[in-house]
Amino acid sequence: MDLENKEELTVESEVVETVETAEVETTENTKPSRRGRGRKQKIETVEEKPQSEWTERVVQISRVTKVVKGGKKLSFRAIVIVGNQKGQVGVGCAKAAEVIIAIQKAIADGRKNLITVPIFKTTIPHPVTGRSGAGAVMLRPASQGTGIIAGGAVRLVLELAGIENILAKSLGSKAPLNAANATLEALKALTPFSEVAKKRGLTMAELLN
Repeated sequence: MDLENKEELTVESEVVETVETAEVETTENTKPSRRGRGRKQKIETVEEKPQSEWTERVVQISRVTKVVKGGKKLSFRAIVIVGNQKGQVGVGCAKAAEVIIAIQKAIADGRKNLITVPIFKTTIPHPVTGRSGAGAVMLRPASQGTGIIAGGAVRLVLELAGIENILAKSLGSKAPLNAANATLEALKALTPFSEVAKKRGLTMAELLN
């Protein structure tokens, strides 16, 4: 009987030890790590702004001096061309005490004065000439692959209007503001083929042939 009691005691002690070691292991595994305490991971998401279809090009920034009773008042004048390269373009001009504000005001002025350009197969329908002040611009249609043969403010206006092939010549004054406004006047004078065909009582195919 003594041997049996000893065997039972040894078995019970082994069982108790295994239970205690299992409890110790579980408590150690459930303890949170000190490194992660009090830290919150922030996930930063960067939202991409939708790109605007409008493009702005600064043609000229000049310093303007105005003589007043107390002396001279300095300001900046900005000329900006605004267009979407899909047939709409405008020219804006504004003055301000700072360059950035002058550009912003000129962009707003250009968007107010947008015109729609009739484009026929990446060029203009017919030859035209526009005038503004002492400046004049002559525009002629060109075949595919010619490109924009122009310079200065005239080229920027034609590019932002969406015209790909054209011949242009600046006559008279070559000041940027006069050249840009003369180009706009020439584009305003364009008549699309659909209106001409309607006036003559013809179809587009008959008119083009």
